[in-house]
Amino acid sequence: MSTLSERLAAARRASEKAAKDVDQPPPPVDGEDSPTVQAPAVGSDPLAPAPSHAAPSAPSAPPPAGSAGPSAGATARHAAPSSPTTTGASSTAGSRAATPGTSAGASAASRTARRDEPGRRSIAPQNDRLNEIKSSVNVELLRQLGPQLYEADMDQAELDQRVRGVLADVLSSQDRPLSTSDRARITQEISDDILGYGPIEPYLRDPDVSEVMVNGHASVWLERKGRLVPADAVFNDEAHLRRIIDKIVSRIGRRVDESSPMVDARLPDGSRVNAVVPPLAVDGSALTIRKFAADPLTVNDLISFGSLSPQTADFLDACVRGRLNVIVSGGTGAGKTTTLNVLSSFIPGDERIVTIEDAAELQLKQDHVVRLESRPANIEGKGSVTIRDLVKNSLRMRPDRIIVGEVRDASALDMLQAMNTGHDGSICTLHSNGPRDTLSRMETMVLMAGMDLPIRAIREQVASAVDLVVHQSRLKDGSRRITHITEVERMEGDIITLQDVFVWDNSAGFDAEGNALGRLRSTGLRPKFLEKMAHHNVTVDPMIFHADRM
Repeated sequence: MSTLSERLAAARRASEKAAKDVDQPPPPVDGEDSPTVQAPAVGSDPLAPAPSHAAPSAPSAPPPAGSAGPSAGATARHAAPSSPTTTGASSTAGSRAATPGTSAGASAASRTARRDEPGRRSIAPQNDRLNEIKSSVNVELLRQLGPQLYEADMDQAELDQRVRGVLADVLSSQDRPLSTSDRARITQEISDDILGYGPIEPYLRDPDVSEVMVNGHASVWLERKGRLVPADAVFNDEAHLRRIIDKIVSRIGRRVDESSPMVDARLPDGSRVNAVVPPLAVDGSALTIRKFAADPLTVNDLISFGSLSPQTADFLDACVRGRLNVIVSGGTGAGKTTTLNVLSSFIPGDERIVTIEDAAELQLKQDHVVRLESRPANIEGKGSVTIRDLVKNSLRMRPDRIIVGEVRDASALDMLQAMNTGHDGSICTLHSNGPRDTLSRMETMVLMAGMDLPIRAIREQVASAVDLVVHQSRLKDGSRRITHITEVERMEGDIITLQDVFVWDNSAGFDAEGNALGRLRSTGLRPKFLEKMAHHNVTVDPMIFHADRM
């Protein structure tokens, strides 16, 4: 045992000396491997071997007689920490010597982690370098072109050409070499920041993206083909996102800040923009952009998408030409505005059309169209012009058709009065879950006008004014389909009678990819408003209502 005693004494001296050097008490007697004590113990005394490697490398001295070789020595070393004569330091050192695999494994894992960590983060230094270059180039670009960026009379194409020219000069003067791909990336990102809307600019150019949703500077989502997917883009920080929001709303004379933290606006191309900033937005500013296609969808597009069948398209065409009052209903994002635009395209070109919207989205092809847009209150709370004000004013403009983009308040009363006072053929949209809920919401919004009208009187007005409800839904697979074409018949007691003319049949279910296989089918019932349509010289093929016809 003399060899073991000398080894333990050396380990004890080394541990005490290390504790004095680092001005710490000796290691605790818990048998745990402590690399912070182990490292000084190895380097504090050149004669003392490393405790974690001493046991495996000790066989330089022959084992004592009668021992069973290394196994017996290992057993003796393992038993040493439990001896009453062993101090805390020697117990710890003995434990290290007895379990070299644990310490060596941890050290190896630590070394492996240190080797792998730079590999995992090798992209970060490159991104930091590009961000630094981009920041310096951006500053230099603003220094050279600052005043020109805000000239209202400068053509956008000319401004784009100047920015890209100065950008190329500034990048070429950088003392840091850039690869072709990095140069193209920096050029595009800075151009998007200065001339466009930052990281979301590529998605606004993408025709497959219908909506862009920013939930804070580090979370951007897209609606692509009716489904929500995350975008591979982030803003630098909250300040970067706020600059983009300010750029969007300032171009149309609006503002958003802590005193006015919500704004609903539109881009020059007609896309709708909604922004909410702190303190209302808890996790950072929220920006939602609903893109509006420069080339609006036509009835043929809706047929090809499966939203309509050719027979229902012919039927709706006849209903609009027959001057029926139509309500397009559905949930948010169900495609009501697109359907409203298609129905409006059926209006003959010799009629005067007045459109009223919160944000002008309708794109009618007729020649005689007057477009009106509501206006919110200014910073002093004055100057507001509501949809209801515009509906009232439109009655003095000699309209043949009044089209309201969305009825959501007391303007419902004025819309019903317009439909009941000789302005047949009017069309509007509102949010609802179905045809029956559409009429219930219409009643509720009429009551918002503050008129003390009995419910029966309101329902009589609705039944007299509205002829047809076209309800649209967004299905589970992301497709937007017309699910109900319903006739509003008459009052029976205190209830408005409805009759479905076409209904979405989902009995076929879904295919393997989750796409809906249903279709819009006729119920076999002929609507009673066919006589009203005949007064305007519009007839409908009776076979459209055949229940078995595709």
